[in-house]
Amino acid sequence: MSLRTLERAGVSGLRSHHAHVFRHSLATTAIRSGATLAEIGQLLRHREPDTTRIYAKLDIETLRSLSRPWGGAAQ
Repeated sequence: MSLRTLERAGVSGLRSHHAHVFRHSLATTAIRSGATLAEIGQLLRHREPDTTRIYAKLDIETLRSLSRPWGGAAQ
């Protein structure tokens, strides 16, 4: 999502680096709301699924809820 796209949508007061933060916030919110990575990739117009997977790494709370408790030290 470019700065121009944000302005056309009525989102103002953002500089170009803030547009990147907006994209990350949008993707993280979508993940937490149950959207798939494919849906988010389409929304953000990513060509490669690996680009969209970056957002899953940033959603620590959701990843934490999916993880299993640590069973002890590795041997």
